[in-house]
Amino acid sequence: MFGCCIPRDQSKRTNKRINASLERDRKEMHAESKLLLLGAGESGKSTVVKQMKIIFNENGYTTEECLRFKPVIFSNTIQSMLAILQAMNRLEISFANPIRQKDAELVFAHIQLEANHERLPANIGKAMQALWNDHGVQSCFLRAREYHLNDSAAYYFNSLDRLIQSDYIPTQQDVLRTRVKTTGIVETTFTLKNHRFRVVDVGGQRSERKKWIHCFEDVTAIIFVSALSEYDLVLVEDDSIKRMQESLQLFKSICNNRFFRQAGMILFLNKKDLFAEKLRFSSIHICFPEYTGPNTYESSLHYIQEQFEKMDLREKHNGHERDLYTHITCATDTETMQFVFAAISDMIIQTNLINAGIF
Repeated sequence: MFGCCIPRDQSKRTNKRINASLERDRKEMHAESKLLLLGAGESGKSTVVKQMKIIFNENGYTTEECLRFKPVIFSNTIQSMLAILQAMNRLEISFANPIRQKDAELVFAHIQLEANHERLPANIGKAMQALWNDHGVQSCFLRAREYHLNDSAAYYFNSLDRLIQSDYIPTQQDVLRTRVKTTGIVETTFTLKNHRFRVVDVGGQRSERKKWIHCFEDVTAIIFVSALSEYDLVLVEDDSIKRMQESLQLFKSICNNRFFRQAGMILFLNKKDLFAEKLRFSSIHICFPEYTGPNTYESSLHYIQEQFEKMDLREKHNGHERDLYTHITCATDTETMQFVFAAISDMIIQTNLINAGIF
């Protein structure tokens, strides 16, 4: 009689151990969150990733890592000046001082000789400084929406005194401002509040988006980045489409994608500093003809935020509201981004617990 009971008791104990092990594994799995960083090209996604490295790694980028960015910084600076000089010719803008033509020729000659931009000779730096101070160049710079110019152009031009020094070491801010087109999939990990975050950054250009599907599995939250300052810009791939309209449609498709029913949704309306600057010279009416509000920062921002939030058509999941968390950001501002990351981390951890059925 008792012999029949022993296997049953053993079976119960075995099942209990297995269930406990499965529960432990489930909780360990949900001690990590996978964040998918999405958005159109040049929205600032890669800058967000760089900020995460600076904020969550004790000392950010090491000196050795910063030095590796020198060729990128030099290339960004020179290519930005080249873009302005070529645009001046197309837009028929002349130098205020004709002597600047010689400086322009010097820059063109350097580009032909120094394809890799491993160094920035002092004479080239001085020539670019003289060009940058020319009223004709400044006039062309103010018309940057009519051609393609890196957001970091003015920052690097104003830093040329440092950049041309023989002992120049890029700062964290210099690194943040670099622009390199993201191709493929870049993964970054960091730990916050004893929780591991795995951030996956995928290129935003149209040609890169077909790779997004490979990242859709087990996503805790989406961080969608859109640049506020792109309201008057067109796509690099198709100059008949406004970048912000493309971003809105892309956000709609991501926000309501069946793969992300359980994922938290975070929206970064980025480049608020450039947006505020641009509003001094143009209105969001360029992108939104139906907009009739004043050309102020607050009113324009509110309207754009409203357009994005209207794209979220998701319903409740497991009885929980699927809120959209919107943050107005400047990804190059480390201090404010630190507050933003702290705010969203709690939401992400909570989303993970809800999806695990623990919360």
